Amino acid sequence: MLIGGLQKTSLSDFPGKISAIVFTIGCNFRCGYCHNPELYSLKTANKIAERDVLSFLEKRKGKLEGVVITGGEPTLQNDLEPFIKKVKKIGYLVKLDTNGSNPDIVARLLQNKLLDYIAMDIKAPLYKYETTAKRKIDAVKIKKSIDLIMNSGIYYEFRTTVIHGELDESDLIQIAEMIKGAKLYILQKFVPNKVHDKKFYKKSSYSQSELDLIKDKLKDYVYEVIVR
Repeated sequence: MLIGGLQKTSLSDFPGKISAIVFTIGCNFRCGYCHNPELYSLKTANKIAERDVLSFLEKRKGKLEGVVITGGEPTLQNDLEPFIKKVKKIGYLVKLDTNGSNPDIVARLLQNKLLDYIAMDIKAPLYKYETTAKRKIDAVKIKKSIDLIMNSGIYYEFRTTVIHGELDESDLIQIAEMIKGAKLYILQKFVPNKVHDKKFYKKSSYSQSELDLIKDKLKDYVYEVIVR
């Protein structure tokens, strides 16, 4: 596994669990607002040995409950599945964060019962995906990942980072229609502390009142909407 970061404790990234976060290196998207751009490649990331991460998890057994695997995009890792098996063998629950571009990998992990929670970032309505991700996107794969997750039988969430000038209310309603019937949809406030594209330092999130109004409209499509 190409690992570029380890957050030793988190109380919020794995709902209801005290977790560690493993950050993988490499991503097939180039979203301008990305807050982990250093993880795009080995040239910019500080690689951490897998054995060191596993050793840490062994030592923290009984104090931590779960491990969040995020990125970058974890499903690009050829040895993601064996790594998760090692983590599960130690005794941890596993949450995967993904952009949904590799549904076949997600399907295999679900079939092998290696995931306890999955979070998928939905960047935009499908027609706008390539503009947001700055890459050629197979929209069929994005939709397939959504359907897999909604029918997985495990805990899950969908989430979208909301930025003025990038997504408007109608875009968010289109996303909600795409995930109609989902259990949880999270609207993430944009915080420009660190970004891939410097122009995003000049952009802003929606206000709390604006997000609350949008949230009320999205409730017609999904069971629960949270602003975070």
